Amino acid sequence: MKKTYSTKQAAAKMGVSFRTLNRWLADRKIKPTKSIEMPNGRTLWLWITADIAKGRKVKAQLRPGPKPKARKR
Repeated sequence: MKKTYSTKQAAAKMGVSFRTLNRWLADRKIKPTKSIEMPNGRTLWLWITADIAKGRKVKAQLRPGPKPKARKR
């Protein structure tokens, strides 16, 4: 069986915050291989090493920081 990581652990390994990884999940930029639906309506995400590698690629493609403001003309 492959080693699995929690979302918090996966975020740390990707070099992003827990909140950022949750935002990526909500925006469907990334999805882990395994998910478990909990009785309370929440989803438990389990990450493997390949998922973490995908997350690092997503991070590399994004430009961090606030978006530039529109210039007045």
